[in-house]
Amino acid sequence: MTDRNADQPHDVRAFFGARAADWDAKFPEDAATFATGIAELGLHEGDRVLDAGCGTGRALPALREAVGAGGTVLGADLTPEMLRVAVQAGHDRRAGLLLADVTRLPLPDASLDAVFASGLLTHLDNATEGLAELARVVRPGGRLALFHPIGRAALAARKGRRLTPDDIRAEPNLRPLLAGSGWELIRYVDEDARYLALAVRQG
Repeated sequence: MTDRNADQPHDVRAFFGARAADWDAKFPEDAATFATGIAELGLHEGDRVLDAGCGTGRALPALREAVGAGGTVLGADLTPEMLRVAVQAGHDRRAGLLLADVTRLPLPDASLDAVFASGLLTHLDNATEGLAELARVVRPGGRLALFHPIGRAALAARKGRRLTPDDIRAEPNLRPLLAGSGWELIRYVDEDARYLALAVRQG
């Protein structure tokens, strides 16, 4: 586990750090849903993929299976406590883990084939900059999956909130945001069982 960022956003770190120990136990049913989201990326043997905001690493086994032993799987998260849980679960044997802010990734340009990002978008201080950084590290034609194990309405109900028109994850808001960050939205699914926005790297 490599520390690449010394001045991470402390509010996000504090939120997830306090919840890391029992995060997986709280949402045990999510793993199977992650596999369906990862399947949408169309990964191949030998591909290079990043789990951006990987948390405790729940998506890493499915990503490793998708790219095989010859592929590269990276997990980046800015919360040390989350990554410690990932290591305890043995996910560091499936992927390289980076303690890093996904808006400042320690990766070369166009070095990845795809990015999987679960629940990341609403935790970015600047979504345009964050999505542009993900575009920087993905080759033209590569893919991005913005994912959540449940849809927007179900998530809002879980948190006792109402959906609002300015929700960044709503398709009318997300499509131009992605376009301005180097991505083209090619598929959008928002149902109780999952949320998926699939985009292709332009350029």
